[in-house]
Amino acid sequence: MSEQTLTLKQSGVRWLWLAILIFVADIGIKLVIMNSMGYGWENRVEVLPFFNLLYVHNYGAAFSFLSDEEGWQRWLFTAIAFIVTAMLTYWMSKLPAKEKWNNIAYALIIGGAVGNVFDRVVHGFVVDYLDVYWGNYHWPAFNLADSAICIGAAMIILDAFRKKPEKA
Repeated sequence: MSEQTLTLKQSGVRWLWLAILIFVADIGIKLVIMNSMGYGWENRVEVLPFFNLLYVHNYGAAFSFLSDEEGWQRWLFTAIAFIVTAMLTYWMSKLPAKEKWNNIAYALIIGGAVGNVFDRVVHGFVVDYLDVYWGNYHWPAFNLADSAICIGAAMIILDAFRKKPEKA
């Protein structure tokens, strides 16, 4: 076994299985939604008093940011996702595999970013299907990939406040 292979096995890159799991689950759920639900808010399925399933397209980023533009944003967001994915994968390669917190956070973001990039490249939009609301206020529709990205980002922010062990 080469020294480089051993180093990769000991690095955070081992956690990329979680990114793959998020990606596969996200794409699988989106395919089920696209093939089994009618498009739009009028076809939503009420699941709980504060939660619906639905099928909508998002041509923008988070909260439909830039969704009204003419299409250039699709490639901007794709490029950003590739850059972030490369950067996080590099950081994972520098972390030991036993550093679970940050490796999990990075893997969640990578899996979510790749899931949404897949949609942008294949469909030209991101498929959203989760609708959370309170009364008449509806949070913007989102998906598993968005959730993974948000959880990973929150973990990175929380890590800044975690007490680190003293280095000898």
